[in-house]
Amino acid sequence: MEKDFDGWNEEKKKLEKIEPDTLPFHEREIWWCSIGINLGDEQDGKNELFERPVLILKKFNNKIAWVLPMTTRQKRGIYYYQLEHEGRIFSVILSQLRLLSIKRFRRYIRKISPHQFSLIQNKLADFIKKK
Repeated sequence: MEKDFDGWNEEKKKLEKIEPDTLPFHEREIWWCSIGINLGDEQDGKNELFERPVLILKKFNNKIAWVLPMTTRQKRGIYYYQLEHEGRIFSVILSQLRLLSIKRFRRYIRKISPHQFSLIQNKLADFIKKK
């Protein structure tokens, strides 16, 4: 399937012009986020806004955060953590940690429990430490 790099470039130009006064976001939250069209096996966004749900892992300030992309495909292994919500399983993709501007954040979805968040942090730390 051909990737729509031109469409993403046009959407990215629109996002760059956004000057959010303030966007209240916090660690443990899941947001729809325009992550775009990317290269190779990097996770792409979907639909006309090139969106994908992401989990906010670390808020650095009011403008940037580390996020983990998510997928509705059930994936297992050291690179994934599975979350259940309203009877559906989602996979957090630990191997695709990225720094994003809040200009990409579109819509709040929900907040995960402190316990789930701690398990994700621990699995990510273990994944990073492995040789």
